[in-house]
Amino acid sequence: MTGAKDAVGAYGERVAARTLTDAGMRVLDRNWRCLTGELDIVALDGDAVVFCEVKTRRGEAFGAPVEAVVPAKVRRLRALASLWLAEHPDTRGEVRFDVVSVWLQPAGPAAVEHLRAAF
Repeated sequence: MTGAKDAVGAYGERVAARTLTDAGMRVLDRNWRCLTGELDIVALDGDAVVFCEVKTRRGEAFGAPVEAVVPAKVRRLRALASLWLAEHPDTRGEVRFDVVSVWLQPAGPAAVEHLRAAF
């Protein structure tokens, strides 16, 4: 089961990265990891450094993808963003946190919702 879940997540992140680049953003990092966690996508949107959390769902059993970004997750993502910025001192600008929700469809392309400045 974990393999299928990982494959769904990886697919969702590829769809999200393509959606962001199609919108004119430049992806700087994907799946950045450190000892305390992982950032899905770090991108530039003009002068803004954007930390994107990607949530992918196959159905509605667990609610909308954005509902999974609970306060504890927000705190962890903010801390990870600080670590990423410390590791990349040449990348500066306004900081923004977005959520990209990817809904897999029974047929055809996934539905994508990009929520800017989600938290």
